[in-house]
Formats: sequence, C-alpha cells, structure tokens
Amino acid sequence: MTAEPAGRAPEGDGGTGAPDGKRGAGAPDGRSGTGAPGGTARLPGGFVVALNRHTRVIDGGRALLGGFPTRLVRLTPRARPLLADDRTVRVRDAASGVLADRLLDNGMAYPVVHDLPQNPDPRHTFVVPVHERAAQLDRLLTSIGPGQRVVVVDDGSRHADDIEDTAAKHGAQLVVLERNMGPAAARNAGLRLVRTPYVVFVDSDIVLPPETVPVLLRHFTDPKVGMAVPRITGLPTAAATGWIGRYEAARSSLDLGRDPAAVRPGTPVSWASTACSVARVDAMADGFDAAMRVGEDVDLCWRLIEDGWRVRYEPSVRAEHEHRVRFTDWMLRKAAYGTGAHPLAERHPELIAPAVLAPWAGALSLALLAQRRWSLPVAGAVCGVTTVRIARKLKGADHPVRLATRLTANGAVSALSQTGALLTRHWWPLAAVGCAVSPRIRRAVAVASVADVALEYRPGEVGLDPLRYAVARRLDDLAYGTGVWLSALKGRSTAALRPRLGSGKGASG
Repeated sequence: MTAEPAGRAPEGDGGTGAPDGKRGAGAPDGRSGTGAPGGTARLPGGFVVALNRHTRVIDGGRALLGGFPTRLVRLTPRARPLLADDRTVRVRDAASGVLADRLLDNGMAYPVVHDLPQNPDPRHTFVVPVHERAAQLDRLLTSIGPGQRVVVVDDGSRHADDIEDTAAKHGAQLVVLERNMGPAAARNAGLRLVRTPYVVFVDSDIVLPPETVPVLLRHFTDPKVGMAVPRITGLPTAAATGWIGRYEAARSSLDLGRDPAAVRPGTPVSWASTACSVARVDAMADGFDAAMRVGEDVDLCWRLIEDGWRVRYEPSVRAEHEHRVRFTDWMLRKAAYGTGAHPLAERHPELIAPAVLAPWAGALSLALLAQRRWSLPVAGAVCGVTTVRIARKLKGADHPVRLATRLTANGAVSALSQTGALLTRHWWPLAAVGCAVSPRIRRAVAVASVADVALEYRPGEVGLDPLRYAVARRLDDLAYGTGVWLSALKGRSTAALRPRLGSGKGASG
C-alpha cells in the first residue's frame, strides 16, 4: 500500500457541527438511490491534490495528521517522495493515484482545480426553476450568455406570460408546470429533458460569472465526483447596503467559506446549496425529493455521498445570490430553513443531530455548564485524561503529547462552540425559560451569545459594527431555531433537537 492509516484520534474532534439545514430545491417522488461510481475508477494523469490547511505533515514527512475525524496516516518510504514540497501530489502513475485518492477520501486534501486536466466532454445543460421573478430570470439568462442549452421551468407562475417572453428572448426551452410544485419538482422536470453528461442547476435569483461552470466541470475529471458547487456570495444591489444586507454578505447561510472541501456530514462543510450546482447526470437518478420544499439540497448531497459519490465545494469560483434583505422576508426565510430539520431527520436520522459530541466532550460541556466549584477541576481532569488517551494512539509519532494536547484543545473549542449553539440557536425556547429561573443558565447564555460573535467577527471582513452584527446574529439564530421547533412540533418528534454522543457522522441544523 502507498499510505498506511495508523488509526484515528476521534477523541480530539469533540464532534463537528454543521449545516443550517437551509435553502432547498426539490425532487421527484421516489427517493431511490443514485447510481454509484465505478469501484475501479482512478484519477487521471495530471490530476493534482494539495493538503488542506488542517492537515499537518509531521515526523519529518513520515506521517500526516488531519482529516475529519482526525486521523494519523503514516506514509511508506515509497509514498513520501510523492508528496512534493510536503503539500501536493500530482498523479503520474498508479502509486501517486492511490495516494491522491486516499488523501481525498480522508478529507486531508483537495483538488487544485486550476491545475486539473480539462474535462474531455464538458457538454452541459442549464436547468432554471422560476416562480414569478421574470426580471431576475432575465438577469440570470443574460449572465449565462447566448449559445447555451437552457431549460427554464415555470413553477406555476401567475404571470406566466412574462416568464414565457423572457425565456423566448434568450432562446431557452420552456417547461410550464400548471401549479406550484416547489423548486425540487421544478428542477426534476427540467432534469428529465437533459441529454448532456452534466446538468447545471441554477436559481433565478443568481448571477453567474462566466468562469464558474467551466472551472466546476474540471472537478469531474475525478470519476467519483457526482456534484460540484461554487461559493455563493451576495449580489451587490442598492438594497443590500442596509445592515441586514451587510450581515448576509458576511455570514450568509449559503456561503460555506473560503476553504475548498469535500462536502460530507460531520465536517465543517457538511452540506451544499443547489442554488447553483453542477451535477453528473448519471449520478442524479431520480433527482431531488419532490416531497421536500426546504432542505432538499441537503438531502440530495447526503444521498449522493451515501451512494459513494464525492461532492466538491470549490470557493475559487462563485455565484452571486440576491439575498433577502428586507427584515420580514429575511426572518421568514431563516425560519423556513429551520423547518427542513424534521424532514431531514426522517430521511437521515443518523446525520441530523444539532450537535455531535465525543463522550469526553459532552462531559466537559456539562461540567462547565454546572458552574460549580468542582467544574474547572473536573473539566481539567477530563481534558488531561483525553490528552493521555490520544497520545497513546499517536504512539510512535514525534512529540505525541504535544500533538495530543493540540487535538484536545481543538476538540474542547469545538464542543463548547456546539454547546453554545444549542443554547442560542436550536434550544433557545428552553434556554429562555431557563434564564427566567436560573442565574447559571443566564450566565451560560450570555457567555455563549458573546463568545460566538467574538470568535466570528472580523473588522476587516464585516462591513458592520460589532453591535449590529451581534443583533443580526442573534436574530438569525432566533428565526432558525423557531423553524426547527415548528418542524419538530409538526412532526411530533424531537429527533432534530437531540444532540448525539459519538465520533461518527453527524451534522447539525
């Protein structure tokens, strides 16, 4: 073997939270599995991967530490020279292909997309679901440009003539649904007409830069990639200059950050929006779950991954999204995202927990929440025991205690961050009741409310003062958490509200 996994150190993860369970699209009636990539599929020659910023080269280049969950991978003498400059691997033969593929599987590396080979068959069709919004549709189709295969699906618009005229103006094929079925069903109606290897799903409130789709198509030179998505940023408009617009520009629910990543439950990028996405048609099978009007994009991502496909997040290219910036619309949209929690819990009960904590991380959080004299000593003891256990798993590495201490610290921060999110977001109705009767809960909520703003706020990146940012952050949590509770009450289930102890898969709402 080219690379030898030396075992995981899951205790150091503390659990990883993740999606907002938001934005949706839709899908056909059946939830049958998608096709699976070939088991013998290999990365092509010239394919380049680079270690991500969370992966460390240790022991003088003899081992790698990283991934989600964290693991130690020892490199054989044959594999070490394949890691150029200690950070990149270029596929030149079977050995380098195996190493690159394993690094991708472990979440330790990402494809260097601009160095990847050109897709040999980049033919694609745009599928655009639209309900009313003829002006936004015109703006999107203008950004796509002439000469493209485009299917516009009118999802039961009352002003259908405006949609028809706009589609005809840009030479797009039009499909009309007699009644509003939701974006999932609309996308599926368009998907059924696609005859190209790839389909580009793009919402009508998107503006698409010309380089986005060609770059995303390069990811499909990896035969295991089923879908690739860009970074979704805010569309600059006059309305977006208000405080909500500036907050959304800094912390949109759809913006998954600056780091390229594999989309995978239980990782920092545990889902991806299909407001703009490129998918391999053979991987889509029945498409989206049409019974879902919210969260169908999360469901699709997770089904693709369960079937063995890779889903890539590529932030080097973007799609500009017209965020909701009117206060009422914004709050309602955030709450709507939360209502996808229960439908996702029904379909993916093992993935939807609002927090996933290793047992030691759960004990640490409970000890600190108790706010007793013994809390700090117990928390310290838990961290000390955990450090020793991880160090034993890292036996043979240089400086195992130092590495274990770092992993434990990272796990503690993750655990406390997830616990704070439970108090201020997913469990806020319970926390509000608790604040009325318990000074300890009031202190815990106050600390959690301030801590996440302090950790997230970057003066040079946020065009909003700290106070208004903090208010917007709390309103965001309030609206989303309300949606989760409404969803749970409607479904008569607490599945989407229950955290889980363990170090396996998981994704929070």
